[in-house]
Amino acid sequence: DVFQSREEDDRKVRRREKNRVAAQRSRKKQTQKADKLHEEYESLEQENTSLKREIGKLTDEMKHLSEVLKDHEKICPLLHCTMNFVAIPRPDALASCLPR
Repeated sequence: DVFQSREEDDRKVRRREKNRVAAQRSRKKQTQKADKLHEEYESLEQENTSLKREIGKLTDEMKHLSEVLKDHEKICPLLHCTMNFVAIPRPDALASCLPR
């Protein structure tokens, strides 16, 4: 029975070693996954900041263009024409509205 007991002890040692290695592998995999998620988070944060900056620039541009349009509408002969519902405006009237 000493032989059988020794075999059981050897099996326990092998099982513990196998379990230890598996646990190590699992912890390493979890760490790698956490690192990858952190990198992805950082990348998304940078992209978000960049997109917010772009939104700010586009909002400013939209405000500027709205002001330009509002100023232009005051002097646009096409808008003051009683026939402004005509589908094809006169080329000479259009030319005065186009930027030079």
